[in-house]
Amino acid sequence: MTARKRASANPSVKEPSPKEIDKIHQSKSPIISDDPPLAPPKTGFIFKLVLFFSVPYLYLIFYRYKIDIELRRSIIINAGLSLAGFFVTLWMIPVASRYVIRRNLFGYDINKRGTPQGAVKVPESLGIVVGISFLVLAIAFQYFNFTSDSNWLVEYNAALASICFMTLLGFVDDVLDVPWRVKLLLPSFAALPLLMAYAGHTTIIIPKPLIPYLGMDVLDLGWIYKLYMGLLAVFCTNSINIHAGLNGLEVGQTVVISFAILVHNVMQIGASTDPEYKQAHAFSIYLVQPLLATSLGLLAFNWYPSSVFVGDTYTYFAGMTMAVVGILGHFSETLLIFFFPQVLNFLLSLPQLFGFVACPRHRLPRFDPQSGLLTGTNDGTLVNFFLRIFGRKTEKSLCTYLLVFQGVSCCFCFLLRYLLTGWYK
Repeated sequence: MTARKRASANPSVKEPSPKEIDKIHQSKSPIISDDPPLAPPKTGFIFKLVLFFSVPYLYLIFYRYKIDIELRRSIIINAGLSLAGFFVTLWMIPVASRYVIRRNLFGYDINKRGTPQGAVKVPESLGIVVGISFLVLAIAFQYFNFTSDSNWLVEYNAALASICFMTLLGFVDDVLDVPWRVKLLLPSFAALPLLMAYAGHTTIIIPKPLIPYLGMDVLDLGWIYKLYMGLLAVFCTNSINIHAGLNGLEVGQTVVISFAILVHNVMQIGASTDPEYKQAHAFSIYLVQPLLATSLGLLAFNWYPSSVFVGDTYTYFAGMTMAVVGILGHFSETLLIFFFPQVLNFLLSLPQLFGFVACPRHRLPRFDPQSGLLTGTNDGTLVNFFLRIFGRKTEKSLCTYLLVFQGVSCCFCFLLRYLLTGWYK
């Protein structure tokens, strides 16, 4: 969360004369800014994360499961493009930061108010770099994997259209500061291309304990299933947006969930013999790998202390991408368990979101500039709930606690699936 500041028109400022304008246009010298340069990326921290993620992932792909050679080849090509996207993101963020600062898209870090860092202009809406990099990678990957008559190409392009639409709406929100009630509706429109192009099944498997009572093992929901997909897109997009307020939290939770989705997809491909089922989970991998790689590039600048802010552009983009992945990969139930911290945060937020309790603009903890610690308030967010339970903490340690909780929730999801396999479904 940031307190965003924008330039406003000041009638007392004298307009430049035509001669002065000519001098400005004729000058070839670079624009000199009094703002401090962007801090270097935290590449050491990101390298440790990449090592932590890549070792188990490569073990599953090359050793644990026997994956078809062609399918594995597509996954590796996609991973190579994603790696390129990581470096492009690292290179583009400092460039884009200078442009957004010039356009007065910056904010002040509220959680550092009263310290020198709290007076620094932090570039805002840098999620646009990740969104553009992701879309370019995803479009380029079509050349290596899809043919013009591919059955999956229509849904793939529809997924990209929904993600692009949501990224655009997120950037519009950053610029125009849209009210939160309108934000709830934006993902509904962005999900329309995906819902219109969706040609998959609309059935659900009835849990085995309920089959004797219902007399069927498969239920076709029809349009209700598509309504559910639209609501899932709305939830995923807004849940990332409201579980925020700390340096690195928005990107960090996306990185953890994306890695869990990758592992889940590889496990399902390795355990299945159905080609269509395998392709659905491979489809998910093709979108999640670029999301994870580009998000790690953004995290290098957004981790504490943040030198850039991601803005609603990134939270909308990341939420919609993971919703699309869960819908087209046919594991929406598992996705919701991965989102357990976001579900909990949403439930805690309901009284304020619906106006039963006063809702301030920024539901952030109180920062003590003397001790550098955050204290939880009575606002209904998981951030404040953790502080009320575990006591005062620094912003970095609190974010780490929340991301560990996110990882534990994902591990619990895998354990739950393992325990219920063969009994529930």
